[in-house]
Amino acid sequence: MTTLAFELAATIRHDGQGGVADLLATDRGLAEWVDNIAPLASGVLGRPFDSSAVTVDDDLRQALLAVRRAVRSLFARAVSPAPPSRADADRLLEPDAALAVLNKAADKLGTAHLDWPEDGGPATTWSVRSSDPTALLVGAVGRSGIDFLISPDRARLRACPAARCVKYFLQDDPRQTWCSPSCGNRERVNRHYQRKHSTAAH
Repeated sequence: MTTLAFELAATIRHDGQGGVADLLATDRGLAEWVDNIAPLASGVLGRPFDSSAVTVDDDLRQALLAVRRAVRSLFARAVSPAPPSRADADRLLEPDAALAVLNKAADKLGTAHLDWPEDGGPATTWSVRSSDPTALLVGAVGRSGIDFLISPDRARLRACPAARCVKYFLQDDPRQTWCSPSCGNRERVNRHYQRKHSTAAH
C-alpha cells in the first residue's frame, strides 16, 4: 500500500555511498516529488489536486520537512521496541511534539464529513479551509499520516535493518526481514564477508 505520508517518509534514502540522500533538498527534486504524488493527494482530498499550481520554494520545503520529521518519528514509535531507521535515531521528535506537528498539518484541511453515495461505499471528504495549493498539499500529507497510523497497516510497519538502508516498509510476510530483496542480498554478502574475515583473523 502506498500512501502520501509513506511517500514523504521515503524521500530520505541511502545515497549508495554510505550516506543519506534527501530527495527534497533541491527545487527540482521537490518539484518532481510534488508532481509524482498528485494522484495520492487527490485521493486524500477527494478531488483533483493540481500539482502545477503549487509554488515550489523554501516555504513548501520547510513545511514538508517538518511533517516528514513528525511522520518518521511516529513511524519509529510504531516499530518500537525495534530500533528506528538509522536516519532518524538522533533526530526523533518526542511523540507529543510529533503528534502536534501532524495534527496541525492535517488541520489545514478543515472538518471531516462522511459521504455515502448510493452506488458506492462510505468515504471521508473534507470541507477544505483553504484554496492555497501548498496548504492543501501539507494538509493532505498530514491527514494521510493520521489515516495510516490509525489503520491496521501500522502493525506491519518495519524499519529495514540492512546496514546501509534508512527505509520504513510494510511487512508482507512474517518472514520478511528487509525492505527489498536487494537489501537482503547485501546483508547476506556482508555477513559472509564478516564471517570469512573474522575466521581468517584468528
